[in-house]
Amino acid sequence: MKKILSLLVAILISSSVYSQAGVCSGFHKKYCVLEKNKNEKWQYNAQSKSGLFNQGMVSKLRCVIYKNMDYRISVCCETVLGDKVNYKIYDSRTNELLFDNATAEDTQMFEFQSVGTRQLIIEVVVPQGATEKDKHKASDGACVGLLIEHKVSDKQGFSTY
Repeated sequence: MKKILSLLVAILISSSVYSQAGVCSGFHKKYCVLEKNKNEKWQYNAQSKSGLFNQGMVSKLRCVIYKNMDYRISVCCETVLGDKVNYKIYDSRTNELLFDNATAEDTQMFEFQSVGTRQLIIEVVVPQGATEKDKHKASDGACVGLLIEHKVSDKQGFSTY
């Protein structure tokens, strides 16, 4: 009887964890989408992710960017966490800070051009503390999405002869 009860408890715990992770799957595809300009050819990057976050939580994602490509990184979250999520982008080899949205007016979208192929670390931080939208009530968890888009860089300057 003890073994059956232990097995049931283990199944309930694992299904609870699985269902919480599943709650946020695809969140970035639905909520981080920006209005598309027909002249721009942004493509979805499979390195994009969504996850369940608590206030004060920090999570890192390693991604590869390629030479001669433009990238657009967008971060979004459920309103229960407020409307801003902090994120930083580091070079994974040198650990150099390349971008911090806290110093860029908390922008939730960042576009850049890659001059070389390299790995980046994207660190997402959900601020700790109360938010105005939920009347200063702390949240146990909410979905956060990180959408990465890419396109071939436009040719600039003189063409070769």
